[in-house]
Amino acid sequence: MTDVPVDSAAAARTAVPEGLTLAEEEELRSELAKVEEEIGTLRQVLAAKERHCGELKRKLGLTPLDGLKQNLSKSWHDVQVSNAYLSASSTLEDWNEKLTQSEAYKKTQETLSQAGQKTSAALCRFCRKLGDMRNSATFKSFEDRVGTIKSRVVGSRENSTDSLHSPSGAGDKPPQDNAPF
Repeated sequence: MTDVPVDSAAAARTAVPEGLTLAEEEELRSELAKVEEEIGTLRQVLAAKERHCGELKRKLGLTPLDGLKQNLSKSWHDVQVSNAYLSASSTLEDWNEKLTQSEAYKKTQETLSQAGQKTSAALCRFCRKLGDMRNSATFKSFEDRVGTIKSRVVGSRENSTDSLHSPSGAGDKPPQDNAPF
């Protein structure tokens, strides 16, 4: 809020309010000027105190972020103990109680629980079948063949890098893939 200084010349031009004598008006104007002067002094003192407070906080290592955290914490506490928050919390607890006791909620919960159990059982069966398939003779034979082919390819590269001939004749450069895809 800003104070508007009283222009004594303008005030003098205004008519004396009804019921006031000229002496009473003069006394009130004098008191008003003193109060306005005191307000200005108090503002200067407050500004000096705020500067001093800031210097003390800086020396103590307190940052504006610390102050903000403290203010937010206090504000949140104030919200939690407010009547509006407590009333809303109580109402929500009542609604939750009514909802969880309803037949529709119980049926939905039971259905979802059964669906979860069936899904879990199906995944367990699937994983077991994958394990059985991996242990089968066909898979072992396939795995052995892939391992043999890999060892031939990797082994031949390690043993004779000089003897490999590039179809493009590029020497040490790996062959380029010219596939259209």
